[in-house]
Amino acid sequence: MDMHQPATDPHAEIREEVRKLCARFPGEYWRELDARRGYPTEFVNALTESGYLAALIPEEFGGAGLPLAGAAAILEEIQASGCNGAACHAQMYIMGTILRHGSPAQKAQYLPAIAEGRLRLQAFGVTEPTSGTDTTALRTTARREGDKYIVNGQKIWTSRAEHSDLMLLLARTTPRDQVTKKTEGLSTFIVDMRTAKGLTIRPIRTMMNHNSCEVFFDNMEVPAENLLGTEGKGFRYILDGMNAERLLIAAECIGDAKWFIAKASAYAKERVLFGRPIGQNQGVQFPIAKAYAQMRAAEAIIEKGLAKFAAGQNCGEEANMGKMLAAEASWAAGEACVNTHGGFGFAEEYDIERKFRETRLYQVAPISTNLILSYIGEHVLGMPRSY
Repeated sequence: MDMHQPATDPHAEIREEVRKLCARFPGEYWRELDARRGYPTEFVNALTESGYLAALIPEEFGGAGLPLAGAAAILEEIQASGCNGAACHAQMYIMGTILRHGSPAQKAQYLPAIAEGRLRLQAFGVTEPTSGTDTTALRTTARREGDKYIVNGQKIWTSRAEHSDLMLLLARTTPRDQVTKKTEGLSTFIVDMRTAKGLTIRPIRTMMNHNSCEVFFDNMEVPAENLLGTEGKGFRYILDGMNAERLLIAAECIGDAKWFIAKASAYAKERVLFGRPIGQNQGVQFPIAKAYAQMRAAEAIIEKGLAKFAAGQNCGEEANMGKMLAAEASWAAGEACVNTHGGFGFAEEYDIERKFRETRLYQVAPISTNLILSYIGEHVLGMPRSY
């Protein structure tokens, strides 16, 4: 069974090359990292050297200049190959903020270095302990003093902060009680974490190897030229990249689902109990088949969202629904895969329990299912806001 895209897919060649690269990083590689919560430096370096992490950077800055669908194809194949793109996926969806709102000088300074792998842009400083998804309630402040901003506050779930050179940071530059709309007064900065003083990073150990951290800012100085766009408009800059993020995460979930389904269906055909393959039993076969149907349905919505994104159309409906449905499909596929393997599904050597833990994250992040349902209810169906 081939669950990859047909040969007419414009990114078929990229998919094949990504699969070849991922074959160099088998389950043993990921299990060793998982045991010690290590960062896949070799894997990320291989992706960088092959140009995949620069997929969305325009060719004039040394990137591949691919559309978002190209980045989605890369991330999907990484997951479908049993690897984990969460170690580096932020570089793709953060990139859009700089591409759309960075000054010519900022693009010239950062984009070629990122494309070449001399700089890593992996950290996204938005979420805080007290604000969660209520981004406008964040408390981290950036106060202008001459040619610099002084930053104080805290971020949480800032993944890959220990392994990134740059951070995209959202902070409040105008107090909330001094703005007419709570979405105003927030600004976005490029922080060079290699030289920043007053920056403390504290790793958070989680159920999966996600390299997430708390980050503390104590009078950290950021040069004024590192402000992205206009002061006070940062929330909009972050927000208009959310659809891209959700479509890319959804593509990863599709990849996870394909991995689980392939693993489960293969085992169901070869595992014999009571004189016949277990896949002949409807109790084993049907959950796998249903997960496959869920995956294909989510995949179709994601493809529509990617097409609308490329055309410059509003793809909020498809991005949100696609992320929710793809996450549900990957989780259903994971459940079916574990149940099909029985006790072996819990054994590290099969890699199922690792992937099972990894894909569970997307029921919660980067946006919870309840907020997606709220978006659909309000912005698609026109019902009153639910929160």
